[in-house]
Amino acid sequence: MTGESLYEIHQNAYLKLVLHALKHRTSAVNGVLIGRSSADGSTVEIVESVPLFHSQIGLLPPLEIALIMIEEYYGEKGLSIVGYFHANERYDDFELPGVGKNIGDHITRYFPQAALLLLDNKRLEDLPKEKDRSPVMQLYTKDASSWKVVGSKESNQLALKEPSANTVLLDYISSGKWKDIIDFDDHLDDISKDWLNPGLFE
Repeated sequence: MTGESLYEIHQNAYLKLVLHALKHRTSAVNGVLIGRSSADGSTVEIVESVPLFHSQIGLLPPLEIALIMIEEYYGEKGLSIVGYFHANERYDDFELPGVGKNIGDHITRYFPQAALLLLDNKRLEDLPKEKDRSPVMQLYTKDASSWKVVGSKESNQLALKEPSANTVLLDYISSGKWKDIIDFDDHLDDISKDWLNPGLFE
């Protein structure tokens, strides 16, 4: 059962996706998750993330260009696309949209254990008060033909590799680090902007 895998997300991959959503608060945003599966398939390690779009989320040609470039770059490093990230435009919208499911379906053709992560704005907002160490996103996996929510935050099926990641996230939010994020939209507008965000955490 793919739904029983543990999904472990590294700090930089996690921070990049949440900061991307914060930069474009009034838009839906998305991104892909990069990583690898353990030999027995019990763990999916999400080591990196690539912010994709904040304006043309549903458009196929830019998405295809982005996926080809991402697969080529990370394939040479022995990594592949293992999932998808989405943040809804409306703060109170907790539904996984059709575009997210469609992109997730595409990824599962190549990686059946693909994770689909949906940002939980409420948990993000409560972070300073709760000192929570769980990811501020909801995990979905594909079971047979449909995408299902996997447990609650207590289920620990989606875990942060570094327990201090949310503390670092709060520091970055207060210092305005989200302004520095570059996504594929930015790169397509100006190719001098690097979608790999090489200096983001220096």
